[in-house]
Amino acid sequence: MKLFQQAGPRLDNQYHADPYLSALTQTHFSEQQSVIRQLEQMGELAGGELYQLQQADRLNEPVLTQWDPWGERIDQIEVTALWKRAEVLAAEQGLIAIPYEQKLGALSRLHQFALVYLFTPSTDIYSCPLAMTDGAARTLSQSGNQKLIDQALPHLLSRDPAQFWTSGQWMTELPGGSDVGQTETQAHCEAGQWKLHGRKWFTSATTSQMALTLARPEGNPAGGRGLALYYLETRDSAGRLKNIQINRLKDKLGTRKVPTAELMLTGTPAELVGEPQNGVRQISPMLNITRSWNAISAIALMRRGLNLAWDYARKRVAFGAALIDKPLHRETLLQLEAEFAGAFYLSFEMVHLLGQAETEGLNKQQEAYLRLLTPLVKLTTGKQAVAVLSEVLECFGGAGYIEDTGLPVLLRDAQVLPIWEGTTNVLSLDSLRALGSPQQAQETLGYLLEQVPEGQSAALKQTREALGSAGQWLKQTTDAAELERGARRFALTLGRSLQLSALARQAQTMTLGDQLPIDLEDLMQRYAWAPLNQLQRH
Repeated sequence: MKLFQQAGPRLDNQYHADPYLSALTQTHFSEQQSVIRQLEQMGELAGGELYQLQQADRLNEPVLTQWDPWGERIDQIEVTALWKRAEVLAAEQGLIAIPYEQKLGALSRLHQFALVYLFTPSTDIYSCPLAMTDGAARTLSQSGNQKLIDQALPHLLSRDPAQFWTSGQWMTELPGGSDVGQTETQAHCEAGQWKLHGRKWFTSATTSQMALTLARPEGNPAGGRGLALYYLETRDSAGRLKNIQINRLKDKLGTRKVPTAELMLTGTPAELVGEPQNGVRQISPMLNITRSWNAISAIALMRRGLNLAWDYARKRVAFGAALIDKPLHRETLLQLEAEFAGAFYLSFEMVHLLGQAETEGLNKQQEAYLRLLTPLVKLTTGKQAVAVLSEVLECFGGAGYIEDTGLPVLLRDAQVLPIWEGTTNVLSLDSLRALGSPQQAQETLGYLLEQVPEGQSAALKQTREALGSAGQWLKQTTDAAELERGARRFALTLGRSLQLSALARQAQTMTLGDQLPIDLEDLMQRYAWAPLNQLQRH
C-alpha cells in the first residue's frame, strides 16, 4: 500500500517572491540596476544556500570552552557553521558599510535595510551583532573621538571578512536591565589607563572583537548621569581575553545561535569615548540604530513565516480542497498579510527618514516625527511579529509544532523582539518623552493627522478618529501617574494608526501581483478590522 506523503513548504528567490520589497526598491532604485541585482542575489541566497544551511545547522548552538587540556582558562566560544558563513557574507555585501560609504546618499539606508530584510530570516539572528556593530559605528562616528574613529571604524566598515569586526553592547546588569542608571561596573584610572571591574549579566554576540559599555568612574555620583561610555577590545594580539571571564552562556527561549554570555570584568582595559559622565546620552545614537534593526528583523521574520504558510496552503489538501481555496484559511492568511503590510511600510518609511537625516537633514517637523517614530515602530512591530508568527504556526496544524520542520524557531526567535532594546512599556514611556512639551506634542500629533491620505473609507476615518482621540487624551491628561498608566495604550494607538496611514498612502498607487491577488486597499480594510490588536480609542 502506498502511503500519502505530504510535501513541505519551499522557498524560491526571496526578492522575486516579495512584491512589497520589489515594488519599493524598483521605485527608488530603478536607475541603479546594480542595487537591484544585489538584492536579487541576496534573495537567491536567502531562499537557497542560506536556507538549506540553516536547516542543516538547526541543532547546532555556540559552544563555550572555558579551560584548555592543561588547565589554562581560555574562554573560547565556537559559533555554528551558519554564523560563520553569515559573517563572511555580511562583510562582503557591505551590510554595515553601505550607509557610511554613502554612495547613494539618502537612499543608502534603504539599500542597506532592504538587504538586511532578505538576509535576516535565513541567518538565525546574525542581525543581532550586525545591529550593535552599526550602532557602534554610528556612535563612534558622532563621538568626536578621532583616535577611536581611526582605530575601530576601518574594521567595523570593512568589506574584507579578514578585517571585519563586529561590536558588542554591554549594558545589562543584575540591578537594572532597562534602568541602566543602576549599573554597578566601576571604572578606575591607573597611570592613565582606565580599567573596568564588574559583572555584565547579559551580553549578546560575545564573540565580537570590540564592545561599547557603560561603567561608573570612581567618585562619580549614582544614577545615569554618573555613568561614562567606554570602548574596549576583547582580546589581545595572541587571542587572549583582556581580563574578561565568561561565566556561562545563557540558556534562552530563542535566538539560541546568538552567543549570549554572562561576563566578569576583572580590570579590563578600556578607553573613554567622550566625557567621563553622561554615558547614557552618548550611547543614544546606538539605541536609535539598533531599534531600527529590531523593526526590520520583525518584518523580515513575519515575511518568512507568511511565505512558508502561503506555499504550504497551495500544497496541503484537506476536506476535498487545497487550504488556499478554503475561504476561512485564506481569510486568516490575508488578515496576517494585512498586519505585515502595515508593519512593512511604516518600517521602511522610518528607514527612509533615517537615511535623509544622516545625509540631507530633516526639517523641524520631520525631526520630531522620526524621534517619535523610532520607538513607536520598534514596539509595534515587535508585538506584531509574535502575534503573526504564532498564527503562522497554527496555519500548519501539528506540523507547526514540530521542531525539525524549522517552523517553531520563528516564533521563539520573534519573542526577543518586544524585549530587546526596550520592552513595550519602556518604549511607550520613551514615546511620550519623545513628544516633548505639550505644545510640541500637539504640533507633532497634528503633523501625523496631516499625513493621513484624503478619503472617506472606513479605515481612514478610523485612523483619523484614533489619532484625534489620542491627541485629546494627551492634552487633557495632566496627572503624571495617569499619563504613565495610559502610555502603552497611547503608543499602540499611534503605532497602529501610523501603520494604517502608511499602508493607505501605498494603497493609492500599488496593486499586488499574482502571488497575492488582492490590492492594498483591501489589505488596509483588513488591517483596520484586525482582531490581533484593534486601534485603541481613549
